[in-house]
Amino acid sequence: MVSLETPVCEFDQDIVDFSLPGVDGRVWDVESCRGENGLLVMFICNHCPYVKAIRERIVRDTRELMDLGINSVAIMSNDPQEYEEDSFDNMKEIAQAYDFPFPYLIDESQQVARAYGAVCTPDFFGYNKDLKLQYRGRLDASRKQTAEGDVRRDLFEAMKQVAQTGRGPEDQVPSMGCSIKWKS
Repeated sequence: MVSLETPVCEFDQDIVDFSLPGVDGRVWDVESCRGENGLLVMFICNHCPYVKAIRERIVRDTRELMDLGINSVAIMSNDPQEYEEDSFDNMKEIAQAYDFPFPYLIDESQQVARAYGAVCTPDFFGYNKDLKLQYRGRLDASRKQTAEGDVRRDLFEAMKQVAQTGRGPEDQVPSMGCSIKWKS
């Protein structure tokens, strides 16, 4: 398992559209996912210890962001042939078990992850209402273990600012996680 950090946010980069199947049986694209004030695109998976450490917090924060007009979508781009825990059936189970309040999509071709420049799980891309990139940082100080309960909620605070002002914070701490498991 290789741990990687995300690159620095490229402010105002346009969102990359997608059309991907979700665990709910629907096909989702940017327009069907976006909220009135923006969209949080998350690259996650089922097996990564960095994602497992923050799943409950992702659910909490995305629910609270919905109240601010920011919707969210999660995309799983790992190769499920190599990582059975990331299979579509297991994605359905995880989405149900954690009551994901967002679409959970599979990127079988891995083209969407490549188009975004996603490097790890979790990798967060926060867009404003004009679908311009404003955040590419961590959820909070958690790593392979969940951080203390009173840590700063970096992603939530940044996206709250995006909802209110259209701009993300200048200072962003990169996300860290397992490398995306690319197909050979």
